[in-house]
Amino acid sequence: MTIFASHRMVRATPPHAEAMEPDSEFSRILLALTIGLIFGIGAYAVGLPLPWMLGPMIGNTCAAMLRMPVRAPAGLRPFVIPVIGVMLGSGVTAEVFGLLGSWVLTLLLLPVFLACAAGLSFLVYRRIGGYDPVSAYYAAMPGGLNEMMLLGAEAGGDERRIALAHAARILIVITFVALFFGLILGVSSNGTGASTWVALDAISLSDYIILGACAVIGAWGGKRLRLPAAPVFGPLILSGATHILGWVTVAPPTLFIIAAQITIGTIIGTRFVGATFAEIRRDLLLATMSSLAMLCVAVGFAEIIALQSGIPLSQAFLAYSPGGLAEMSLLALALEQDITYVSIMHVIRITLVIAAAPLVFAVLLKSHGK
Repeated sequence: MTIFASHRMVRATPPHAEAMEPDSEFSRILLALTIGLIFGIGAYAVGLPLPWMLGPMIGNTCAAMLRMPVRAPAGLRPFVIPVIGVMLGSGVTAEVFGLLGSWVLTLLLLPVFLACAAGLSFLVYRRIGGYDPVSAYYAAMPGGLNEMMLLGAEAGGDERRIALAHAARILIVITFVALFFGLILGVSSNGTGASTWVALDAISLSDYIILGACAVIGAWGGKRLRLPAAPVFGPLILSGATHILGWVTVAPPTLFIIAAQITIGTIIGTRFVGATFAEIRRDLLLATMSSLAMLCVAVGFAEIIALQSGIPLSQAFLAYSPGGLAEMSLLALALEQDITYVSIMHVIRITLVIAAAPLVFAVLLKSHGK
């Protein structure tokens, strides 16, 4: 396992929870996916931004708070994540290489943004939430959920609090980003990233074989090469290469995009299974304040990037929004933004946070004589 496995699902379940019978576990997963599908359809019907992800997130978060017997479809994630990488790679074009020069400012400002965003988030968890310094520090880091939870627990922090903080952050960030795009920037979307429906039979058998190989080989090769976020990034690279070379020229079927969003939204919502209502309410409140602070900083930095480099404000904002890689990349796809730009910036963000957080923490401990 590499340190970049940040996007695996982590449930906030009590350590003493008993193992469930296979039939019971399957029925709980099926219930969670059913709730996700129903709420996705409902969100689409009422015109909610990014309905196929927000709907399942909201539905399963409510189900978890109501103690309904739902369980995350964790077994689907190893299959869905490489498929997401393949879908993201379909948006890579040869023209992207001509835009690399305009990304320099985004890369240079990224560490400064992370320091500002994490600093404000730390103040929220420490001063307002009353978290101990270690838990507040690792809860505030906009990195991978699993990595921050493990590093925080190793440093003596509250593992459960850190896990809930990051689960709540991802939930809140995705919700606010979708609303920001729809209500502030006026970017509308049907939630699939395609203006027209792409049927399953719009792709030939050879296309399916090539893209399937990109998913399998990309995920396996990415792990062997220790690429950051390998299950997404490996398939993305191979899929992008096949599209640039013209081996595949069609967009992914719309049903695949919808299914991926429903699965991810369901997993995010069910992360709160096992937590008490008081914990969920408290962590959502703190995560809302923390996420709003980070998103306000993201808007400010995005404005600078947009003015200085000509990159659209919407894309710069999405690249700096502190959500998960798979989730934010899906947002880029659904909102028809530059997938390559957004995905690469999030890969670098997570890499920087995971690499730098323990080092900065050690320096802070030493400076305080602890």
